[in-house]
Amino acid sequence: MLGLIGKKIGMTQIFDADGKVVPVTLIQAGPCQVVCKMTVEKNGYEALQIGYEEKKEKHTTRPLQGHFKKHNSKFYRYVKEFRPTIDQSIEEMKEGDTIKADMFNTEDWVSITGTSKGRGFSGVMKRHHFAGFEQSHGAHESFRGGGSIGQCAQPSRVFKNVKMAGQHGNKQSTMKHMQIVKIDAEQNLIMVRGAVPGHRNALVFIKKEF
Repeated sequence: MLGLIGKKIGMTQIFDADGKVVPVTLIQAGPCQVVCKMTVEKNGYEALQIGYEEKKEKHTTRPLQGHFKKHNSKFYRYVKEFRPTIDQSIEEMKEGDTIKADMFNTEDWVSITGTSKGRGFSGVMKRHHFAGFEQSHGAHESFRGGGSIGQCAQPSRVFKNVKMAGQHGNKQSTMKHMQIVKIDAEQNLIMVRGAVPGHRNALVFIKKEF
């Protein structure tokens, strides 16, 4: 699916035509530039490689410097490929073209991928919503523990994927079927109904659904 690279600005709320409150996430979508165009004849598949957020040449690795110079492109901090679906076409797109938030329309449905907030090493109550133990009647020293994690003699091991304490968050997460409520094409801002993974100013990938 074709899409854009952007940043999550934060959450707010707006009122719809019926006067109801709608929670929305504000995202700065683009502007992005087409760095490279993949074709079936040359690469074996169709895709657009786009760049977001310019940076200086001295802050770019040498392999990427050569890649950007080969395609007469500026230097970008973030680069990602987007493959078109059957209903989409990239024949009219050229290297150097700019893609902005106006590629989306109000009422469009999008998928947004980001990295969830990292919450460090967390216990089972915070990570898996365990209820914990009783606070009285003989329970002691293990109010927030995970409890039993396996059997005794058989099978004499702990099964995989047992819910235990560990790293919580900081993983790639995708929210599908999110509706665009409002678009500000001049400032490249879109408002999406609901929450989007990531902290403020977190990098997100917005893909258009059909």
